[in-house]
Amino acid sequence: MQNNGTKPISEGYQTFLNEQKKHKRNIALSQIMILVVFVAGWEILAKLQIINTFLFSYPSAIFKLFLTYVEDGSLFKHIGYSVWETILGFSIGTILGLIIAVMLWWSKTLAKILDPFLVVLNALPKTALAPIVIVWAGPGVKGIVVIAVTIAIVTTILSAYNYFINVEEDKIKMLKSFGATKWQILTKLILPSNIGNILNITKINIGLAWVGVIVGEFLVSRYGLGYLIVYGGQVFRLDLVMMGVVVLAVCALIMYQGVNLIEKYYKSKMNIH
Repeated sequence: MQNNGTKPISEGYQTFLNEQKKHKRNIALSQIMILVVFVAGWEILAKLQIINTFLFSYPSAIFKLFLTYVEDGSLFKHIGYSVWETILGFSIGTILGLIIAVMLWWSKTLAKILDPFLVVLNALPKTALAPIVIVWAGPGVKGIVVIAVTIAIVTTILSAYNYFINVEEDKIKMLKSFGATKWQILTKLILPSNIGNILNITKINIGLAWVGVIVGEFLVSRYGLGYLIVYGGQVFRLDLVMMGVVVLAVCALIMYQGVNLIEKYYKSKMNIH
């Protein structure tokens, strides 16, 4: 048998690949079934008045409200604001965090100096400090993005630095024995061997950035999914709150899956080469 028309593969390996595909397909079907049962059960319990529709609403009402917001175009405006703020927040937080992590790896002295400060910053309840951050950075998109950055950056620094210093010491010694500079060790070993870990950090930062954005929109924004959710709560429109939560979950899932696709592409390229 042929793989991509070039490399022959054994029948046993082909069977293994088919089983893996079947396993993934079964997992996907199970996830869909859980979602369908949950939504159907929610709708039935609400219609039978077993659960309080004022508090929990029900799927069909949420869907009707969703269609209303889609038809007048306002939902896309709210989604656009939140997604843009989240992309800015997690991009800036991830890039700055990686740069600082590289600086800490480069200088052990700097790492020792900053270690207690990073531990304290990581322990601080950053969402609780969001009002102060808004005062410092200013209201609007800038303040919301700064909140997202502050939540994502410390996690990125600590995680990336931990990955960098745990690269096999024998490989570093081997490169040094060939006269490699610190820059060459960084670019030829440390960063390439941690691409998968960096992608994992990015996936984590998507969730952290969404937390920062929603908290910021709760406080100061007049647009965005966070604003929709808090407004729905203020006027006791629980269907609006639930719609905002569902749309938020879908947006976060799409961004997460986008990074997943990049990770799968990277892994496939690594397997080929």
